[in-house]
Amino acid sequence: LTDNGHRVNLVGTHLDDDIIAKLQAGYPHPRLGVQVGESVTAYSYNQLNEAIKGVDLVVIGVNSHGIEWVAQALSPVLSAEIPILAVTKGLAGDGEKLSILPDVLCANLSDGIRENIQIAAIGGPSIAQELAARRHTCVMFTSTNQALLSNLAELARTPYYHIWTSTDMIGIEVCVALKNVYALAVGLVIGFLEKAGKAVNDAEMHNLAAAIFAQGMWETAYLVNKMGGKLESVYSLPGSGDLYVTCQGGRNSRMGRLLGLGIPYSQAKAEYMPNDTVEGASLALAIGHTVENLIARGDLDDIALPLLRTMIDIVCHNAPAIIPWERFFAQSSSPAT
Repeated sequence: LTDNGHRVNLVGTHLDDDIIAKLQAGYPHPRLGVQVGESVTAYSYNQLNEAIKGVDLVVIGVNSHGIEWVAQALSPVLSAEIPILAVTKGLAGDGEKLSILPDVLCANLSDGIRENIQIAAIGGPSIAQELAARRHTCVMFTSTNQALLSNLAELARTPYYHIWTSTDMIGIEVCVALKNVYALAVGLVIGFLEKAGKAVNDAEMHNLAAAIFAQGMWETAYLVNKMGGKLESVYSLPGSGDLYVTCQGGRNSRMGRLLGLGIPYSQAKAEYMPNDTVEGASLALAIGHTVENLIARGDLDDIALPLLRTMIDIVCHNAPAIIPWERFFAQSSSPAT
């Protein structure tokens, strides 16, 4: 945004006081390792009312746990005429149904805002450090309002930040959420390989990782179709693109390794990653009970989701990491059925 001449008011949550203090003192961003620039003004959470005055757009980047909180925090100070662009990725489950996060965000805004607010979201492979370094990045903006999408794309598009638009908000949001749990599944292979030990010919386990990746795509297509999204989103940037980049490393891969080594999830989280948000595990915990209920009452096909069920068992019930190969790619669970 600043590269297009826009000013940005960057507001931290109540958990980001140390980061905001560093930025206000002129230091580089402690996580991204870059200067934010003179066009960015950092504000602490208790300065939200000041920061939001006169803005044309609100961009939300909290993690999935904070989506209800940020809606409640914004409600007293937000005008319905100001659109929201959400970077947060995830799904919510209430035991009865699955919901995309833009819907959860909207539902938690105050009555006077909820009916008129325009919400858009971003999907696609976008590693923050690469984007901060101005590396080429391709993403998809989504909203049910094409005019809003066109305006936002014009606002944010740069020579290195390439934007496509789509009104398939359901498909894109389901894709970018599920990629986390399937990247966690691909990460199991790191632990499997380490546990198995070195092969005489130094063979890796790329075949295994690729099969898990493909099953994840298969199941994503099934769920996108069931929730009313479009399959083309699965095979584009939000689906295959975002899953690919998420499998390249990060917290999902680190946790996947621990699980693949045979460490139960609760132990791995408590002993090795107590302060880390592992989005794949967070998603499993957020939707696991709901997915189990939907399968039990026949709203979701159990045959279609063996890998998701396995990851829910691993994370929610401390089950061992065992891949159900014989249930992969079931023909009766074709994504279009």
